[in-house]
Amino acid sequence: MTAPTFGFTVYPAIDVREGRVVRLRQGDYAQETRYPDAPLEVAARYARAGARWLHLVDLDAAREGGYTLAPLLRDIAADTGLQVQTGGGVRDEAAVEAMLDAGASRVVVGSLAVREPPRVIEWLSRFGAERITVALDARRGVDGRWRLPVAGWTQGSGLELDVLLKAYADAGLRHLLCTDIDRDGMLGGPNLELYQGLVEAAPGVAIQASGGVRGVADVRAAREAGCGGAVLGKALLDGRFELSDALALEGVSEAADVSPC
Repeated sequence: MTAPTFGFTVYPAIDVREGRVVRLRQGDYAQETRYPDAPLEVAARYARAGARWLHLVDLDAAREGGYTLAPLLRDIAADTGLQVQTGGGVRDEAAVEAMLDAGASRVVVGSLAVREPPRVIEWLSRFGAERITVALDARRGVDGRWRLPVAGWTQGSGLELDVLLKAYADAGLRHLLCTDIDRDGMLGGPNLELYQGLVEAAPGVAIQASGGVRGVADVRAAREAGCGGAVLGKALLDGRFELSDALALEGVSEAADVSPC
């Protein structure tokens, strides 16, 4: 079977906590860096640089539930022309509908996708696979297995990444966001071994690499690993590279050239 063709997309990211743009280290709310510009200003800057997509995270909701960024989402969608992939605190179908109504192009479902896979699989049919991004953020244990914490990465689930990915891929999942939690916000480079394994395991799924990107070379490496996209967070906010240089790598993913299997 030939893997479907999908494009490589750069996703500049804005994480919001208490109305401010922030970045966390390894998902730790106690290790927060705040940035001075308002979220809408940062989004507009990314749009001016040529971005097509924005990854928007409600960190308050990720821990407590109840998405709070609908007004900001509406402003971003209306004022910048960006397509927005957003998540945080999705607990039910009504929340997905509300986020889509507020202007989201895709809704990211994280903890619930781990806790209640059958429910989220139903949403792939209900809303369409292009409107849902499943986030399976993982931490590697001492036994080498990738497990899936939930609730803003603060609670263990006992579930393993490879098992749940197969279930979603079999159900028609199109977009997977996977963060190596131990690399998030650490500027140590993306875990290419992890992403190559995911691409091989689910060639029909566009894998979004997240965590550790330091610069354009890391974005290129994710593309060459067959990922469908890369999420750019701390390094971009810190001005370590130009977004326009990363955007120049957008195009057809290497996964489009996978030979028949």
